[in-house]
Amino acid sequence: MRLEKTYRQLEDIEEVHIYDITESELFQHVPRQFETPEIPFEKTLDSISNDLDVFIPYNDGEDFIVQRLGLGALVRGNIHQDDVTGRLLSKTSPGFYKVLIEPLRHVYETKESKRMIFYYHFHEKLARFSNVRILNDLGKIILISDHRDNQETRLHVPDEGADEKANLIEYFSQTGSYYKINDRYTWTQGIYNILNRTREENDEYYNIVFDLVIPEDKPLVKKMLNELDDGKTTYDSIIRIKTDDGTLKYIEVNLYSKFDDEGKLLNRYGLMKDVSTDSNRKMTRPVDFLLKGFKSSTKLALLIDPLNVKHYEFSEGFYHVIETDPEKYYHSRKVIDNIVEEDVKAEIKRLADGEIDEVEKTFTYNVHGDENNQKTIEVYLERFEFGENSHSIGFLTDVTEDREKQKELVEANEHQKVLIKEVHHRVKNNLQVLNSFLNLEKRAYKDKPHIIIDHMQSRLSSLAILHEKTYNTTDFKNINLKDYIVDQDSQMTSLIGLRDGIKFESEVDDDINLTIEVITPLLLVIDELTMNAIKHAFPDKSVPNKVIYKKISKLDPETGQLILKDNGIGIENPKKISKNLGCEIIKNLTKQLDGHIELYQHENGTGYRLTFPLNMEHTIEG
Repeated sequence: MRLEKTYRQLEDIEEVHIYDITESELFQHVPRQFETPEIPFEKTLDSISNDLDVFIPYNDGEDFIVQRLGLGALVRGNIHQDDVTGRLLSKTSPGFYKVLIEPLRHVYETKESKRMIFYYHFHEKLARFSNVRILNDLGKIILISDHRDNQETRLHVPDEGADEKANLIEYFSQTGSYYKINDRYTWTQGIYNILNRTREENDEYYNIVFDLVIPEDKPLVKKMLNELDDGKTTYDSIIRIKTDDGTLKYIEVNLYSKFDDEGKLLNRYGLMKDVSTDSNRKMTRPVDFLLKGFKSSTKLALLIDPLNVKHYEFSEGFYHVIETDPEKYYHSRKVIDNIVEEDVKAEIKRLADGEIDEVEKTFTYNVHGDENNQKTIEVYLERFEFGENSHSIGFLTDVTEDREKQKELVEANEHQKVLIKEVHHRVKNNLQVLNSFLNLEKRAYKDKPHIIIDHMQSRLSSLAILHEKTYNTTDFKNINLKDYIVDQDSQMTSLIGLRDGIKFESEVDDDINLTIEVITPLLLVIDELTMNAIKHAFPDKSVPNKVIYKKISKLDPETGQLILKDNGIGIENPKKISKNLGCEIIKNLTKQLDGHIELYQHENGTGYRLTFPLNMEHTIEG
């Protein structure tokens, strides 16, 4: 097999020419390695003439597990679905792996869709070609192929039938496209799914998406279209629209223009994807779990990237505090104009301008600028750098009622203030811990950003679980551990387990109840031990049946024990491994726990034994 690749910049299409290969040579019968979930609507998918292939990323995109191949590919290879499902692409189809690994990995890493054309040549003659779209949806890579023989002349322009056949996958992915030729628009079904409406008679005469753009983003759309009309061939951005049913959506827009030799616009193509958080879908981002943990509060608000006027996310409490409908809220620096204290305004502006790294203040806020409707608010904001980007995070608390009732309900207020200060102290400390870890790892793994991202996702998920489960409690001294470990295993499976083929198994005594001071560092220790095992125990990512097991039990009424072990390759030089950054972090967290940890080798891998006190003094620093 011989490959030749070319890139057509105007159409943003990669062409791949494949010479002298038969379909039967592209498949090899190998044993099944993985169990994969069944694809819904399998019979429906087999009934359409487009091939729909589904792959699960494995080993961080180094390979892909075949979940499904389209019927056309199965027929041409003279194989059945069971012959390929649950196998690594590199094993069951070395030829397709060679052809597809780069575009599949690109879509996996960038989350951007990709268009390609495959040409199959036999004896220097073109026998068949395929228009291909590759999408990233819900952590899976989906490849849609429209195969045609060389008797058709329209090589690159999808016909109406092809668009209709692609509608099914567009429905699941909330991704659609449109063409504009001779001032007429053609919209795929995915666009209508995004807009929550059906086709209408006049849709071909105007841009049905840009017509719904909110006023604040209309200048961006105007700039985008002007630059494309003036000769720019591509433009990518995110815009906000409000659909006819009042839903606010974030739309990722990728526009492409094609011009003739004289610079005249011939046609425009657009790809759009709904990237809004879907509240009806199971949340998988760590930030979603954090926001959910604050969902029930009308007095306390979590602020994600509050210094970014476009890509911010606030919990519901923020909108309760400022008494504004979230769908009508427009985020800008003007929000601080209603703060009474000038020194607080000035300090927040310095934070936004990058002159300082954090702000912690109590101030008076005039709701909608009304001096007769004032609230007392505590705010904590922190700015940090990640990669080349600046981000911010923080929270604010409405303490108005606490101040007003102080004289009448001194005892109740003191208790409430302690709880608020506990939450304040806990969130601030966790942010500082994450920031410290991030700074350490940026120096240690500056050339390996994927390691930093995996570690931060794991830690943030554990802290998100902690916030979600403890926010509504008033008892920070008796938190049952087992529920947390079950959720932690579930999150590790979603973030890393399925991707790297690792199972997480746990046994936890039912009666282990811990204080917030114990459970927080304990969860972080478990994270670090787990990430250490993933990094060192399984260098061969293709090895099956990888397991990380932990058991947490009581040794006596005052002492707990954690056993965490893997079935990996073991450690040849324990002294060397004990000096890496992960082990240093583990030692520091163990010290915070007032515990003792030791490394031991067992028959089938490596283990750690941690003993720790079940009770620590419950104090709050001022």
